[in-house]
Amino acid sequence: MADGASGRRGTGRVKHGGRLRVLEVAPRFPPLAGGVEQHVAELAARLVEAGVDVQVLTTNPDGRLPASEVHRGVEVRRVPVLPVGSDLYIAPSLMGAIARSGPWDLVHVHSYQTFVAPLAMLGARRAHLRYVVTFHSGGHSSTLRNSIRGAQVAVLGPLLRRARRLIAVSEFERTLFAARLGIPAERIALIPTGAQMPVPVDVSPDPEPLILSVGRLERYKGHQRAIAAMPDVLAQVPNARLRIAGAGPFEGALQQMVTRAGLDDRVEIAAVPPQDRAGMATLLSRASVAVLLSDYEASPASVMEALALRRPVVVAYTSGLMEFADRGQVRAVPIDAEPATVAAAIVREIREPLAPSPISIPTLDETTASLLQLYREAVAPQGREGPA
Repeated sequence: MADGASGRRGTGRVKHGGRLRVLEVAPRFPPLAGGVEQHVAELAARLVEAGVDVQVLTTNPDGRLPASEVHRGVEVRRVPVLPVGSDLYIAPSLMGAIARSGPWDLVHVHSYQTFVAPLAMLGARRAHLRYVVTFHSGGHSSTLRNSIRGAQVAVLGPLLRRARRLIAVSEFERTLFAARLGIPAERIALIPTGAQMPVPVDVSPDPEPLILSVGRLERYKGHQRAIAAMPDVLAQVPNARLRIAGAGPFEGALQQMVTRAGLDDRVEIAAVPPQDRAGMATLLSRASVAVLLSDYEASPASVMEALALRRPVVVAYTSGLMEFADRGQVRAVPIDAEPATVAAAIVREIREPLAPSPISIPTLDETTASLLQLYREAVAPQGREGPA
């Protein structure tokens, strides 16, 4: 079903000298910041190192990025979106770009919640190419957009069910989409995004307790909850500081909140460039506690990175964040917790950091190896139709 007519492109026979050819399709890609953006960039670079022919097809949201470039050895092509600047990523030329780009053995579609996903799946089917889909579900600052997610999956259902593989990045996500699509959970592969941070040398937590909130500056990411908790934190730990590490459209509102609360000398909002992994690792290592108080996270990279560096973490007990709390790896507060409750959890982590059992977090190399194995199974002639 997913690969079209027998004997045409996508029949599962890897050609081109035996090298697997994979097209990675994502709504956004670096230098634009975000967890999915970074994941696709790391995956593509590692696949090239593994001998796979890889190209990334993405969008050019504001029209300012180059239409094509090479990023860490990976060819990247960008197509325009309508309207310019929209986060719906309506890219009419994307379908044709898939057909023109070459006889791919497989198309990997990342993120289901924009127009990129249906256009990419339709483009793959029109070109008789097999495709796999990683949900990479996420939250949104729009209540309306969040409310239609279930209907969106229902509309995409026929295309999603025709994928050679469906991939979830957390057990929470696998359970959620199995229910929405009406399929057994075991038909969805579970491959976490992984975390791989350079380990800083001779870096220890700051003498003044540093609270670190990492993530794109959107309302749903919950940075405002950390700011609201700061007066109660400072009442108990007067020399504490909050660093919000991210960039995005909510920055102005967050800064106004900081100023209104009289916290300009205790709260800093400044992004770390997405390519500066050493800088982010150093910042995380200096933190006394990391917080992620987001409305929705499927597989939170910042939490995994903090845990990989053995930093204590406070999260909102919701979505994929619940898995870390249920395993005793992080401390959690209710998503609707009052600022005083959030502050109490943060202060407790500063004074009595949670010491979970040694944890094993998949590395980016392990994630790449798992996906490469899935790719080979998806294009194998004996591979069964539909998701597995």
